[in-house]
Amino acid sequence: MALRCVYTPSTCVLGPKRMLLWMLVLSALAFGACEVLTVVPHGAWAVEAMGCSTPLAWPVAFLVTHHIPGLQCDNQTACTQRLRELQAYHMHNNSWCGLAYNFLVGDDGRVYEGVGWDVQGVHTQGYNNVSLGLTFFGTKEGHSPSPIALSAMEGLVALAVLRGYLSPTYSQPVLVKGENCLAPKQRTSSKRGCPRIIPRSEWEARETHCPMMTPPAKYVIIIQTAGRTCNMSEECHLLVRDVQALLMDRYGSCDTSYNFLVGQDGNIYEGVGWDGQGSHTSGYNDISLGIAFLGTFSGTPPNTAAQEAAQNLIQCAVDKGYLVPDYLLVGQSDVANTLSPGQALYNIIKMWSHYQP
Repeated sequence: MALRCVYTPSTCVLGPKRMLLWMLVLSALAFGACEVLTVVPHGAWAVEAMGCSTPLAWPVAFLVTHHIPGLQCDNQTACTQRLRELQAYHMHNNSWCGLAYNFLVGDDGRVYEGVGWDVQGVHTQGYNNVSLGLTFFGTKEGHSPSPIALSAMEGLVALAVLRGYLSPTYSQPVLVKGENCLAPKQRTSSKRGCPRIIPRSEWEARETHCPMMTPPAKYVIIIQTAGRTCNMSEECHLLVRDVQALLMDRYGSCDTSYNFLVGQDGNIYEGVGWDGQGSHTSGYNDISLGIAFLGTFSGTPPNTAAQEAAQNLIQCAVDKGYLVPDYLLVGQSDVANTLSPGQALYNIIKMWSHYQP
């Protein structure tokens, strides 16, 4: 049977009961099930204009699915009110350009337009320019979204693929992520564990004696080492040793120049460490943590493992008192005449928390 779709403003729902990646498009094509999905455009619910305008290039390679505890609604009136509250929170509390998500799905079975298909959201650090951010309005703890909400979400994902907004081979780096801004406050720690930090002894660092820095640092400076990258731990150990040798023997640095180095094996490598003063950026070495990604990232960014390791390291620095909570994050090119950290990496860190050009 041929797939037949009936559209309201620009959507179609396929009939399977579970939301699972490309399989639901295949299922829909096989069974030809399609229903009408109601999309509420931004202009029908918003009272504030959004300033988000950074274009999203199609098709994107990633899908990020969120849920927002505390945002439950089961009719259009309630969902509209909750949306307005969320938009106000994002714009006035977080100082974002508008609502963070591309689309939202309510327990009334409607899809509500956020920034839409054409514009980058601000939903997930490191993925905003390469993903669609879709979210459920929220569910009570221990409960799943309603069947009608799941059906609406599966149709939205299928439509994104069928219309070329989302790659058929997309992946989900974050399957479900909750935003707790409107949920009741919980008495749980927000601190995350630190990433694995490979000590100097393990990667066989040369002994050095660099100046010390008095923590906490005020800046995080993101850097690329240039040259080759590494994806396997053994390879990264060797590369860090080579970086240290190059900087010490050719450029006269006292060590690796960086506080920490990040490999695409997902590990952090100790450079001069928390207390050592790097020699990466003139005028900032005594007040900043220099975090260097191993490799060149002008055209292709570091992989997800490396990005997450770096972000966890920054949070770890705050949690342990090595970095002030209101730190500023910059690319090395923001404060020095250099091509570091590479345009592809720079585009990503601009979406990270605390970025300040």
